[in-house]
Amino acid sequence: MPDTPAATPRARVRVPLRFPDGYSVDAELVTFHGLADGQEHVAVVLGEPAPGATPLVRLHSECLTGDVFGSARCDCGPQLREAVERIAVTGGVLLYLRQEGRGIGLYNKLDAYALQDQGLDTYEANAALGLPEDDRDYTAAAQMLRALGITSLDLLSNNPDKAGQLRDLGIDVQERVPTGVFTTPHNVRYLRAKVLQTQHTLPLADLTGINVG
Repeated sequence: MPDTPAATPRARVRVPLRFPDGYSVDAELVTFHGLADGQEHVAVVLGEPAPGATPLVRLHSECLTGDVFGSARCDCGPQLREAVERIAVTGGVLLYLRQEGRGIGLYNKLDAYALQDQGLDTYEANAALGLPEDDRDYTAAAQMLRALGITSLDLLSNNPDKAGQLRDLGIDVQERVPTGVFTTPHNVRYLRAKVLQTQHTLPLADLTGINVG
């Protein structure tokens, strides 16, 4: 197991969540002391796993444009909405991680959007800006999970890198559970790039035959 400093819970607060489609659920939000990257990540604890059951966990990277404003250029908002309900049913945790734009930040992400409008895919745009394709590190996520007493989980994600990093950090990822596929004419090139460039487990058959706007 890597020698990662321990984090500790800082505060816990109950918050009723409500989404634009009317879905609502009560959650416990947990903040932390001692996270490796110094960011204000939050754990959203939902439901209660059955005795002996493996908790369902999602690592959700913050996306202002998708999560808050409903941008159709990505699938982040629908993934967040889906994850909250699925985790609430089975019991588990959603880690809301302050990693805008796969870790490059909001301004850089919008600069990358401008390059995508010129024909580059999401990864090519980052490279053209001199930035990593994906700058996310999940050390803090592993710290948060351990602070919550979770060392074995099912991971709700299409991204093999998330599972790989957690395993390298000593977290037992028993199963990687795919999310739904949320396509729009505006995000299909983005989703195809994730499949082809970073082996996300999205069915390519569902990403063809859609007119790109």
